[in-house]
Amino acid sequence: MLTGTAIAEAEALLALYRKHRLTIVTAESCTGGLVAGVITAIPGSSTVFERGFVTYSNEAKADSLGIPLDFIERYGAVSQEVARAMAVGALDNSRADVAIAVTGIAGPGGGTAEKPVGLVHFACARRDGGAQAVERRYGALSRSEIRTASVSMALKMLRDVAG
Repeated sequence: MLTGTAIAEAEALLALYRKHRLTIVTAESCTGGLVAGVITAIPGSSTVFERGFVTYSNEAKADSLGIPLDFIERYGAVSQEVARAMAVGALDNSRADVAIAVTGIAGPGGGTAEKPVGLVHFACARRDGGAQAVERRYGALSRSEIRTASVSMALKMLRDVAG
């Protein structure tokens, strides 16, 4: 996961966030902390990275991010609505300026016709109100490839929302 490309993306992200004096919080499900891991692999990242939440289970999303379980049940853990709620919950439970949230189905099992393996929802929110959400369907990639692509997308969204 810590490929040269991911490290370079994280280094560029940290430089951008330092320039804009912004801090980051992550809320991760299917990536299991990989976004936080690639950011914190860079020396000095503590000036930008505030904290990370790995909320793999629905209960963790409720306990750590304040998302009601009935909300998760209504939309499904892998949904744009829950990704947005994860980002907002991460901001509410941190001091960071920007939150990135990732929730999806990395496989190889767990998919359905409606929500197939490779479906990943992302949400990025700023404390000052800016937000965006993205859905990706990575298809027939391996679990590792889906997670790696998801980390890259999360870093891209963090870059886009800072500028």
